Amino acid sequence: MRNCQYASGTRIALRPYLLNGNTQGNAHSDLILLVSIPMSGLTKRFLLKLEVDQSPSSLAPKGSHWSNRDIDPVPPEQRTWKMIDYFTYWISDAFNVATWEIASSILALGLSWKDAIPIIIVGYGILMLFVVLNGVTGARLHIPFPVLNRSSMGFYLSYWSIFSRAVLACFWMGIQGANGGECVTQMLRAIWPSYRNIPNHLPPNAGITTQGMLSYFLFWIIQLPFLLLRPHKLRYLFWAKAIIAPSCGLAMMIWAFVKTGGGPIFAQQGTLHGSARSWAWLSCMNSVFGNLATLAVSIPDFTRYARKPSDTYIQVVAIPIMLSLVGFFGIVVTSAGAVLYGGQLFWDPLRLIDNWTNRPATFFAAFSFALATIGTNISANSLSAANDFSALFPRYINLRRGSLLCAIIGGWVCVPWLVLANATTFLNFMSGYTVFIAPIIGIMVADYWVLHKQKVDVPSMYHPHGRYWYTWGINWRALVAMLLTVPPMIPGLAQAITPSLKTGNTIRLYDISFFFGCFAGAAIFLTLSYLFPAQETFVAKTISVLEADGASSKQITMDDKTSDEEYARE
Repeated sequence: MRNCQYASGTRIALRPYLLNGNTQGNAHSDLILLVSIPMSGLTKRFLLKLEVDQSPSSLAPKGSHWSNRDIDPVPPEQRTWKMIDYFTYWISDAFNVATWEIASSILALGLSWKDAIPIIIVGYGILMLFVVLNGVTGARLHIPFPVLNRSSMGFYLSYWSIFSRAVLACFWMGIQGANGGECVTQMLRAIWPSYRNIPNHLPPNAGITTQGMLSYFLFWIIQLPFLLLRPHKLRYLFWAKAIIAPSCGLAMMIWAFVKTGGGPIFAQQGTLHGSARSWAWLSCMNSVFGNLATLAVSIPDFTRYARKPSDTYIQVVAIPIMLSLVGFFGIVVTSAGAVLYGGQLFWDPLRLIDNWTNRPATFFAAFSFALATIGTNISANSLSAANDFSALFPRYINLRRGSLLCAIIGGWVCVPWLVLANATTFLNFMSGYTVFIAPIIGIMVADYWVLHKQKVDVPSMYHPHGRYWYTWGINWRALVAMLLTVPPMIPGLAQAITPSLKTGNTIRLYDISFFFGCFAGAAIFLTLSYLFPAQETFVAKTISVLEADGASSKQITMDDKTSDEEYARE
């Protein structure tokens, strides 16, 4: 090790990087810059206490800032998720307020329920393909999204994807928590009707009442222990949600048909025709994509725990059927509510439940949506952010600390009650985040399935200056693809956020932002990769990790015909 001392007192240690016991050549040597600022002994001891365990078999260099035990490849004993677990996962994930309300934006544009149903089915069917493709990748390699993203983006460019997803997850964590607080209000109202009469002692600009803050805090506390569950044990929570939440939705739909026979929505005719109707279809389908786009990149965080890749194939059926069914529940129940409660359309099921006088039914429905919100927060927000924080600060943050950090930042720092009370344009921006996510999805799928033909080097995803270092840690082909696809959609996003801002026909590009970002991004990335190939990233067979034994890792090579049993030993 060579030390370089600067006048400021900053010390830089340069350490040669070893792979499989051999020093690499200049092209792949790793000079890790450890910049240390002079600090007191107490501070050093405190930071040492904060450090998390690094697996003895970790693929990253010892003491490096690229991995820890939780973002290493999943060991065989933790690969416990079966096909039925992924089926219940999607049953449970489908049942949430956002999916329930998805048809509201479709009907608001002038389309009918006869348009809404096929839009939802086709939209989720298309997005299912990307979820399944990225999911199978995670199931084969047993690595999370932040690590997998390094192979297509490069080590440093992947930080953009990781940071973007972490910020998005934290904000939605808080917003979903606010919905959970409303669930708690309805449950407590069902037990003690006087709960709604708690006097308010908070100022109007607080954006929330005393009762609302109490409900929100109770939900946050109730949710916290579930966020700290180890990922390979979460399947039991999804099993419970898969039974309780859909039962509630089915009961509400039956109630709606018995009470009203359908309601006004089913008599409503579309008001759009010709090209206006076609563009409305594309725009609404884009909204459907936005509801699930983050899971298309996050799904490896869950499928890495699969026993074998084929266990994840059930998603092909589960995603379009379950999410479309919940969207249909929303249409039926909202339509019935318009008949029963003065003609108003309560797309938010919690607002509709607030009109009920049957206290047991109110409690059961609110409890079901509270459980649904906890499950969705874990699957779509908490675990995603935890993996991201762990990848950003692996020396100090593991999955549990990352989940807790997400709960604190999303639940309190982001003050979600103020976001919901005042920031309509901000919510529109968050919904339009597909603009930034879509190119990442396209690039990841194109890189693994088309460019590298499913042959990658997993250990190199943990070693900087190795196979996936590209140019200064950045795959410039991916960077160019994003720079050519994201900026053209920004004017349309700006108009969607602020309707008074007219940007001409650029809104049309925003209406198809998922299609454009995903497919154009993939096409540009592939074109540049074929014209200027990164030869060092190509391998004859997949190099993966079979098992860890003491301080060393045994590696095996796999081709496309390797069986499920070779990919994941039970």
